[in-house]
Amino acid sequence: MSDRHVLVLAGGLTHEREVSLRSGSRLAESLRRQGVDVTLRDADASLLPWLVQHRPDAAVIALHGGRGENGAVHGVLEMAGVPFVGTAAHECRLAWDKPTAKTMMHRAGFLTPNWMTLAHNTFRDLGAGALIDSLAHHLGMPLMLKPYQGGSALGATKVTDAAEVPGALVQAFAYGDVVLVEQFVTGTEVSVTVIDTDSGPRALPAVEIVPDSGVFDYESRYTAGLTTYFTPARLSDESAAAAADLAIGAHRELGLRDVSRTDAIVDADGRVHFLEVNVSPGLTETSMLPMAVEAAGEDLGHLYSALIDRALAR
Repeated sequence: MSDRHVLVLAGGLTHEREVSLRSGSRLAESLRRQGVDVTLRDADASLLPWLVQHRPDAAVIALHGGRGENGAVHGVLEMAGVPFVGTAAHECRLAWDKPTAKTMMHRAGFLTPNWMTLAHNTFRDLGAGALIDSLAHHLGMPLMLKPYQGGSALGATKVTDAAEVPGALVQAFAYGDVVLVEQFVTGTEVSVTVIDTDSGPRALPAVEIVPDSGVFDYESRYTAGLTTYFTPARLSDESAAAAADLAIGAHRELGLRDVSRTDAIVDADGRVHFLEVNVSPGLTETSMLPMAVEAAGEDLGHLYSALIDRALAR
Protein backbone atom coordinates (compact mmCIF):
# COMPACT_ATOMS: atom_id res chain seq x y z
CA MET A 1 0.00 0.00 0.00
CA SER A 2 2.99 2.36 0.34
CA ASP A 3 2.70 3.49 -3.29
CA ARG A 4 -0.96 4.44 -2.88
CA HIS A 5 -2.08 8.01 -2.27
CA VAL A 6 -5.29 7.90 -0.21
CA LEU A 7 -7.52 10.84 0.63
CA VAL A 8 -9.32 10.79 3.99
CA LEU A 9 -12.24 13.22 4.05
CA ALA A 10 -13.22 14.59 7.47
CA GLY A 11 -14.94 17.65 8.89
CA GLY A 12 -17.75 18.99 6.73
CA LEU A 13 -20.33 21.62 7.60
CA THR A 14 -22.66 19.55 9.79
CA HIS A 15 -23.54 19.32 13.48
CA GLU A 16 -21.15 16.35 13.68
CA ARG A 17 -18.10 18.18 12.34
CA GLU A 18 -15.96 17.81 15.48
CA VAL A 19 -16.69 14.09 15.73
CA SER A 20 -15.80 13.69 12.06
CA LEU A 21 -12.48 15.48 12.52
CA ARG A 22 -11.61 13.11 15.36
CA SER A 23 -12.59 10.10 13.25
CA GLY A 24 -10.57 11.28 10.27
CA SER A 25 -7.46 12.01 12.32
CA ARG A 26 -7.52 8.59 13.95
CA LEU A 27 -8.05 6.81 10.63
CA ALA A 28 -5.29 8.79 8.92
CA GLU A 29 -2.78 7.89 11.62
CA SER A 30 -3.85 4.22 11.53
CA LEU A 31 -3.33 4.10 7.76
CA ARG A 32 0.02 5.86 7.97
CA ARG A 33 1.22 3.17 10.35
CA GLN A 34 0.44 0.74 7.54
CA GLY A 35 2.72 2.72 5.23
CA VAL A 36 -0.08 4.46 3.34
CA ASP A 37 0.48 7.95 1.91
CA VAL A 38 -2.49 9.80 3.38
CA THR A 39 -3.87 13.28 2.78
CA LEU A 40 -6.39 14.35 5.42
CA ARG A 41 -8.60 17.21 4.26
CA ASP A 42 -12.03 18.79 4.57
CA ALA A 43 -14.92 18.55 2.16
CA ASP A 44 -15.28 22.15 1.04
CA ALA A 45 -15.42 24.30 -2.09
CA SER A 46 -11.83 23.46 -2.97
CA LEU A 47 -12.39 19.69 -2.99
CA LEU A 48 -13.21 19.19 -6.67
CA PRO A 49 -10.31 21.31 -7.97
CA TRP A 50 -8.02 19.46 -5.54
CA LEU A 51 -9.23 16.07 -6.85
CA VAL A 52 -8.55 17.15 -10.44
CA GLN A 53 -5.06 18.40 -9.59
CA HIS A 54 -3.88 15.60 -7.26
CA ARG A 55 -5.85 12.55 -8.48
CA PRO A 56 -5.64 10.39 -5.34
CA ASP A 57 -5.73 6.65 -5.94
CA ALA A 58 -8.63 6.19 -3.52
CA ALA A 59 -10.60 7.96 -0.81
CA VAL A 60 -12.12 7.09 2.54
CA ILE A 61 -15.10 9.11 3.75
CA ALA A 62 -14.90 9.82 7.48
CA LEU A 63 -17.63 12.45 7.33
CA HIS A 64 -20.62 12.12 9.66
CA GLY A 65 -24.11 13.49 9.20
CA GLY A 66 -25.54 15.28 6.18
CA ARG A 67 -23.30 15.14 3.14
CA GLY A 68 -21.08 12.47 4.64
CA GLU A 69 -23.88 9.93 4.91
CA ASN A 70 -26.65 10.97 2.50
CA GLY A 71 -24.66 10.13 -0.62
CA ALA A 72 -23.77 13.68 -1.71
CA VAL A 73 -19.99 13.41 -1.28
CA HIS A 74 -20.10 9.81 -2.49
CA GLY A 75 -21.70 11.06 -5.71
CA VAL A 76 -19.00 13.73 -6.14
CA LEU A 77 -16.28 11.07 -5.83
CA GLU A 78 -18.13 8.90 -8.34
CA MET A 79 -18.29 11.80 -10.80
CA ALA A 80 -14.60 12.51 -10.26
CA GLY A 81 -13.72 8.88 -10.92
CA VAL A 82 -12.08 8.40 -7.52
CA PRO A 83 -12.57 4.91 -6.00
CA PHE A 84 -13.69 5.15 -2.38
CA VAL A 85 -14.39 2.99 0.63
CA GLY A 86 -18.09 3.01 1.38
CA THR A 87 -21.57 2.61 0.02
CA ALA A 88 -22.52 3.88 -3.45
CA ALA A 89 -24.33 7.24 -3.52
CA HIS A 90 -27.85 6.01 -4.32
CA GLU A 91 -27.90 3.38 -1.59
CA CYS A 92 -26.63 5.84 1.01
CA ARG A 93 -30.02 7.56 0.84
CA LEU A 94 -31.78 4.38 1.97
CA ALA A 95 -29.72 4.13 5.14
CA TRP A 96 -29.70 7.88 5.81
CA ASP A 97 -33.51 8.06 5.90
CA LYS A 98 -34.42 6.17 9.07
CA PRO A 99 -38.10 5.46 8.23
CA THR A 100 -37.10 4.12 4.80
CA ALA A 101 -34.50 1.83 6.34
CA LYS A 102 -37.00 0.61 8.94
CA THR A 103 -39.61 -0.05 6.26
CA MET A 104 -37.20 -2.08 4.16
CA MET A 105 -36.04 -4.11 7.14
CA HIS A 106 -39.63 -4.70 8.24
CA ARG A 107 -40.57 -5.92 4.76
CA ALA A 108 -37.57 -8.25 4.82
CA GLY A 109 -38.96 -9.91 7.96
CA PHE A 110 -36.77 -8.30 10.62
CA LEU A 111 -38.13 -6.86 13.85
CA THR A 112 -38.11 -3.09 14.32
CA PRO A 113 -39.99 -0.99 16.91
CA ASN A 114 -43.35 0.31 15.70
CA TRP A 115 -43.13 3.90 14.51
CA MET A 116 -44.71 6.91 12.85
CA THR A 117 -43.22 9.86 10.99
CA LEU A 118 -44.78 13.27 11.42
CA ALA A 119 -43.91 16.54 9.72
CA HIS A 120 -43.74 19.83 11.58
CA ASN A 121 -46.71 21.27 9.68
CA THR A 122 -48.86 18.27 10.66
CA PHE A 123 -48.90 19.48 14.27
CA ARG A 124 -49.83 22.97 13.11
CA ASP A 125 -52.58 21.80 10.74
CA LEU A 126 -54.19 19.14 12.94
CA GLY A 127 -53.59 20.59 16.39
CA ALA A 128 -50.62 19.61 18.51
CA GLY A 129 -52.55 18.69 21.68
CA ALA A 130 -54.94 16.21 20.13
CA LEU A 131 -52.24 14.74 17.92
CA ILE A 132 -49.89 14.15 20.85
CA ASP A 133 -52.65 12.45 22.84
CA SER A 134 -53.48 10.19 19.89
CA LEU A 135 -49.83 9.42 19.34
CA ALA A 136 -49.31 8.37 22.94
CA HIS A 137 -52.42 6.18 22.82
CA HIS A 138 -51.47 4.57 19.49
CA LEU A 139 -47.82 3.75 20.20
CA GLY A 140 -47.88 3.66 23.99
CA MET A 141 -45.22 4.86 26.40
CA PRO A 142 -42.29 5.20 26.64
CA LEU A 143 -41.39 6.62 23.23
CA MET A 144 -38.21 7.66 21.44
CA LEU A 145 -38.41 10.83 19.35
CA LYS A 146 -35.63 11.61 16.89
CA PRO A 147 -35.04 13.44 13.61
CA TYR A 148 -35.91 11.20 10.68
CA GLN A 149 -32.41 11.77 9.30
CA GLY A 150 -29.11 12.32 11.05
CA GLY A 151 -26.72 10.61 13.40
CA SER A 152 -24.96 10.73 16.77
CA ALA A 153 -28.38 10.81 18.50
CA LEU A 154 -28.59 14.56 17.91
CA GLY A 155 -32.12 15.72 18.72
CA ALA A 156 -33.13 12.31 20.10
CA THR A 157 -35.12 12.17 23.34
CA LYS A 158 -36.80 9.42 25.36
CA VAL A 159 -40.19 10.37 26.82
CA THR A 160 -42.17 8.48 29.43
CA ASP A 161 -45.22 10.74 29.58
CA ALA A 162 -47.27 12.65 27.00
CA ALA A 163 -46.44 15.88 28.81
CA GLU A 164 -42.79 15.42 27.78
CA VAL A 165 -43.58 15.10 24.06
CA PRO A 166 -43.72 18.85 23.18
CA GLY A 167 -40.22 19.44 24.51
CA ALA A 168 -38.90 16.37 22.72
CA LEU A 169 -40.49 17.57 19.48
CA VAL A 170 -38.72 20.91 19.80
CA GLN A 171 -35.41 19.06 20.19
CA ALA A 172 -36.05 16.85 17.14
CA PHE A 173 -37.39 19.61 14.88
CA ALA A 174 -34.21 21.61 15.53
CA TYR A 175 -32.49 19.13 13.17
CA GLY A 176 -35.16 18.74 10.49
CA ASP A 177 -38.82 19.24 9.66
CA VAL A 178 -39.84 15.58 10.08
CA VAL A 179 -39.66 13.56 13.30
CA LEU A 180 -39.58 9.79 13.76
CA VAL A 181 -41.66 8.69 16.76
CA GLU A 182 -40.76 5.16 17.78
CA GLN A 183 -41.77 2.76 20.52
CA PHE A 184 -39.02 2.50 23.11
CA VAL A 185 -37.96 -1.12 23.49
CA THR A 186 -36.36 -1.93 26.84
CA GLY A 187 -33.39 -4.24 26.62
CA THR A 188 -29.71 -4.48 25.82
CA GLU A 189 -28.51 -1.91 23.30
CA VAL A 190 -25.89 -3.23 20.91
CA SER A 191 -23.95 -2.05 17.89
CA VAL A 192 -22.75 -4.49 15.23
CA THR A 193 -20.16 -3.58 12.60
CA VAL A 194 -20.23 -5.40 9.25
CA ILE A 195 -17.20 -5.60 6.99
CA ASP A 196 -17.20 -6.85 3.39
CA THR A 197 -14.72 -9.62 2.66
CA ASP A 198 -13.97 -11.81 -0.35
CA SER A 199 -16.36 -14.41 1.09
CA GLY A 200 -19.16 -11.92 1.78
CA PRO A 201 -20.17 -9.56 4.60
CA ARG A 202 -18.86 -10.50 8.05
CA ALA A 203 -20.16 -9.25 11.39
CA LEU A 204 -17.59 -8.25 14.00
CA PRO A 205 -18.28 -8.90 17.71
CA ALA A 206 -21.26 -6.91 18.98
CA VAL A 207 -20.57 -3.98 21.30
CA GLU A 208 -22.93 -3.65 24.27
CA ILE A 209 -23.75 -0.08 25.27
CA VAL A 210 -24.60 0.85 28.88
CA PRO A 211 -24.96 4.64 29.28
CA ASP A 212 -25.00 6.01 32.83
CA SER A 213 -28.04 8.14 31.97
CA GLY A 214 -29.99 5.19 30.59
CA VAL A 215 -30.17 6.82 27.14
CA PHE A 216 -27.34 6.72 24.60
CA ASP A 217 -27.54 10.40 23.64
CA TYR A 218 -24.87 12.65 22.09
CA GLU A 219 -23.18 13.44 25.40
CA SER A 220 -23.11 9.76 26.39
CA ARG A 221 -21.58 8.84 23.03
CA TYR A 222 -18.71 11.28 22.94
CA THR A 223 -17.86 12.06 26.58
CA ALA A 224 -15.40 9.56 28.00
CA GLY A 225 -16.65 7.88 31.17
CA LEU A 226 -20.38 8.43 30.67
CA THR A 227 -20.97 5.07 28.99
CA THR A 228 -19.67 1.59 29.74
CA TYR A 229 -19.02 -0.73 26.79
CA PHE A 230 -18.73 -4.51 26.73
CA THR A 231 -17.10 -6.17 23.74
CA PRO A 232 -18.20 -8.76 22.96
CA ALA A 233 -21.68 -7.94 24.25
CA ARG A 234 -22.98 -9.95 27.21
CA LEU A 235 -25.51 -11.89 25.13
CA SER A 236 -26.45 -15.52 24.84
CA ASP A 237 -24.94 -17.34 21.87
CA GLU A 238 -28.37 -17.33 20.23
CA SER A 239 -28.93 -13.59 20.68
CA ALA A 240 -25.38 -12.78 19.55
CA ALA A 241 -25.95 -14.82 16.39
CA ALA A 242 -29.31 -13.10 15.82
CA ALA A 243 -27.71 -9.66 16.21
CA ALA A 244 -25.04 -10.60 13.66
CA ASP A 245 -27.72 -11.90 11.28
CA LEU A 246 -29.68 -8.66 11.65
CA ALA A 247 -26.64 -6.49 10.90
CA ILE A 248 -25.66 -8.58 7.88
CA GLY A 249 -29.30 -8.48 6.78
CA ALA A 250 -29.33 -4.68 6.96
CA HIS A 251 -26.06 -4.52 5.03
CA ARG A 252 -27.53 -6.67 2.25
CA GLU A 253 -31.14 -5.42 2.18
CA LEU A 254 -30.08 -1.77 1.96
CA GLY A 255 -27.37 -2.44 -0.62
CA LEU A 256 -24.53 -1.24 1.62
CA ARG A 257 -20.87 -1.72 0.76
CA ASP A 258 -17.50 -2.17 2.48
CA VAL A 259 -18.47 -1.17 6.01
CA SER A 260 -21.62 -0.43 7.98
CA ARG A 261 -22.76 -0.35 11.60
CA THR A 262 -26.21 -1.43 12.73
CA ASP A 263 -27.71 -0.32 16.05
CA ALA A 264 -30.22 -2.64 17.69
CA ILE A 265 -31.97 -3.58 20.93
CA VAL A 266 -32.09 -7.13 22.32
CA ASP A 267 -35.24 -7.48 24.43
CA ALA A 268 -35.79 -9.67 27.50
CA ASP A 269 -36.88 -12.57 25.27
CA GLY A 270 -33.66 -12.42 23.25
CA ARG A 271 -35.33 -10.93 20.16
CA VAL A 272 -33.27 -8.39 18.25
CA HIS A 273 -34.94 -5.17 17.06
CA PHE A 274 -33.44 -3.04 14.28
CA LEU A 275 -33.07 0.65 15.12
CA GLU A 276 -30.93 2.20 12.39
CA VAL A 277 -27.82 1.71 10.27
CA ASN A 278 -24.82 3.94 9.64
CA VAL A 279 -22.78 3.99 6.41
CA SER A 280 -19.98 6.11 7.91
CA PRO A 281 -19.41 4.78 11.43
CA GLY A 282 -17.47 6.86 13.92
CA LEU A 283 -13.80 6.07 14.51
CA THR A 284 -13.15 8.11 17.65
CA GLU A 285 -11.79 6.81 20.94
CA THR A 286 -15.39 6.25 22.15
CA SER A 287 -16.76 4.84 18.86
CA MET A 288 -18.01 1.28 18.61
CA LEU A 289 -16.36 0.25 15.32
CA PRO A 290 -12.77 0.45 16.68
CA MET A 291 -13.90 -1.47 19.77
CA ALA A 292 -15.32 -4.23 17.59
CA VAL A 293 -12.17 -4.32 15.46
CA GLU A 294 -10.00 -4.71 18.57
CA ALA A 295 -12.28 -7.42 19.99
CA ALA A 296 -11.94 -9.31 16.71
CA GLY A 297 -8.16 -9.23 17.15
CA GLU A 298 -7.63 -6.97 14.14
CA ASP A 299 -6.00 -3.61 13.49
CA LEU A 300 -8.00 -0.60 12.30
CA GLY A 301 -5.40 0.51 9.78
CA HIS A 302 -4.94 -2.98 8.37
CA LEU A 303 -8.69 -3.46 8.04
CA TYR A 304 -9.16 -0.17 6.17
CA SER A 305 -6.13 -0.90 4.01
CA ALA A 306 -7.89 -4.07 2.89
CA LEU A 307 -11.08 -2.09 2.19
CA ILE A 308 -9.06 0.38 0.12
CA ASP A 309 -7.70 -2.56 -1.90
CA ARG A 310 -11.29 -3.66 -2.52
CA ALA A 311 -12.25 -0.18 -3.68
CA LEU A 312 -9.28 -0.05 -6.05
CA ALA A 313 -10.20 -3.43 -7.49
CA ARG A 314 -13.78 -2.36 -8.37
